Amino acid sequence: MKKQVLALLVFLSSSLQFVFAQPCTTLGQTPSTAFPVCGSTVFTQNSVPICSSNSLYVPGCSGDGASYENRNPFFYRFTCYQSGTLGFTINPLAANEDYDWQLYDITGRNPDEIFTNRNIIVTGNWAGTYGPTGASATGVNFIQCASDPAAGANTFARMPDLIIGREYLLLISHYTNTQSGYTLTFSGGTAVITDPLLPKLSTVKADCDGKVLRLKLNKKVRCNSLTLTGSEFSLAPAVTTVISAQPDSCTQAFDFDELTLTLAAPLTNGNYELIINNGTDANSLLDICGRPIPPGDKLTFTYFVPQPIFADSIGRRGCAPDSINLFFPKRILCSSIDPAGTDFLVTGPSVVSVRAAGGNCINGKTDFVTIKFNRPIEKGGTYQLLLRAGTDTTVLVDECGLATPLQTVSFNVADTVNATFSYNATLGCQKNTYLFSHPGGDGINSWKWTFNSTTVNTQTHTIDFPSSSTNNIALIVSNGICADTASAQLVINNQVKASFTIADSILCPEDKLTITNTSTGIIDSWLWRYDALTTNTQKDPPPFQFPNINVERTYRVRLIAGNQTLRCMDSTEKIIRVLNHCLIEVPTAFTPNNDGLNDWFSPHNALKAINYNFRVFNRWGQLVFETRNWMDKWDGRINGQPQGTGVYVWVLSYTHRDTGNPVFRKGTVTLIK
Repeated sequence: MKKQVLALLVFLSSSLQFVFAQPCTTLGQTPSTAFPVCGSTVFTQNSVPICSSNSLYVPGCSGDGASYENRNPFFYRFTCYQSGTLGFTINPLAANEDYDWQLYDITGRNPDEIFTNRNIIVTGNWAGTYGPTGASATGVNFIQCASDPAAGANTFARMPDLIIGREYLLLISHYTNTQSGYTLTFSGGTAVITDPLLPKLSTVKADCDGKVLRLKLNKKVRCNSLTLTGSEFSLAPAVTTVISAQPDSCTQAFDFDELTLTLAAPLTNGNYELIINNGTDANSLLDICGRPIPPGDKLTFTYFVPQPIFADSIGRRGCAPDSINLFFPKRILCSSIDPAGTDFLVTGPSVVSVRAAGGNCINGKTDFVTIKFNRPIEKGGTYQLLLRAGTDTTVLVDECGLATPLQTVSFNVADTVNATFSYNATLGCQKNTYLFSHPGGDGINSWKWTFNSTTVNTQTHTIDFPSSSTNNIALIVSNGICADTASAQLVINNQVKASFTIADSILCPEDKLTITNTSTGIIDSWLWRYDALTTNTQKDPPPFQFPNINVERTYRVRLIAGNQTLRCMDSTEKIIRVLNHCLIEVPTAFTPNNDGLNDWFSPHNALKAINYNFRVFNRWGQLVFETRNWMDKWDGRINGQPQGTGVYVWVLSYTHRDTGNPVFRKGTVTLIK
């Protein structure tokens, strides 16, 4: 458990006792056999058996040098039926007794997880102070760690909050190795931990021989409220009597909800009532809070001498089933089922072979048989399942030892479906009209189309898409059991779009214009117009040379593209500038006075200059202008400031495009104001 500071004598005494402790076997001393709690019950443990312990994790305390254990424990389990706070008191029956405790949330978990799962701890208290402990409004906020008894540490923790529907486990650990006990009282909190459900009989069924009744209750009741002779039960009509009652779990728990009643003589065919009364112990069955099943509460049941049974039904198949579940009104002996499935033969619209059979066998019996096929059934229709003797020479045998008769059971299978669709298109210049359709069949009664972001639920649908667009189409079809999905991406490119590119919009008189056609769409006619000079109807016209008239001029080049079938047309044009010459000349003077005449300085017509570099220097050798683009010009400014009249040196270098020869030139220019 814990403690950091103890007198040597006390330590030796308690340690010797613990060395010889036995494993915890008493009911209530392990998590799985915990006491069920009624909130109004005061638990009095007059004696605490000494038994071995497990190490425990205590948040905020483990690792502090103390030893924390479930020493000489008792466990208590309860469910929260109304959220609120939990208050309780553990009051030792003797002085100088040290009790500690820890609370766990075990909802949906194995109770033994308290030894391994650190995340289910709610709160606790491990103070070494003697006397009462528990949870109260004045307790410490979380967990008090191990302490010296003389320190007088608070033995109470602040009342924890419980959540409705959660299940909890309370560990009470007895550090002092004596058998002196305690009382446990739940009070002071606002949570409800008392089950409001009253006990009653739920179901009863007679075994095959009519001498045993299987009874289920709606909730657990106390083991000590049942007499082993079953004196709490009687039958009407009183053809026989109950001579013994055997609960299902009283060897491992304090309560039960199922029991077996043995009769003095077998029942005969007929309708019966099982009635509960006060037994020889002066009570009927009592729940944890001591509330009885009302005497006179009864259940009606029917017993017939067992007869061979027929199959009850076939479970829901689904789409393309590769197996079926065959249900029976009584359980089937698993030993009578041939694992190879030869007890069954399937016939119908398609060939089906059985490859295996088995059940959900519990204690050698099953409520249904799963029959597995060699492949899924994809063709719909009515099929017949024949129950017969298999290669093991036996038919199915029920829990009463009776062979099932040869019989045929019908079952229906839905067709598988195919979502593959088709479409027809009516092309247009700006939009196309599409009719999408699905053939139906296979029992299909549901269609869900998705056209980009538009959804429709008809078998066919007409929709318009732009003549130049990319569209995503999907279809889901279903017959209520089987479903399928198909999708496609529809790329439309029939819109006529005239387009072309040229290498350069400025030409020398001797150069030819080369055109690259970049038009898109479905085009079957081309018309090129070179201003008023000529026309061409080829898709990719040959290079064209403009006339040399020794005068700089611009020309309009136009493309008209069309689709004669659709009667669609589009056009585009570009302006071409043809220079009067391409001799690279450098002026000797310029006048940057913004009069629109000779305001800029640069080499003329350097169209054929490759690796072009042009620089201008002032009289002190300072670089005042530089460019690698022949169309850039100097405006007569240095750092944005206009310059006065003066002489400047220029340097020009390039490679001639036609000859490939490098050229280097220099000279002077006069800036005139």
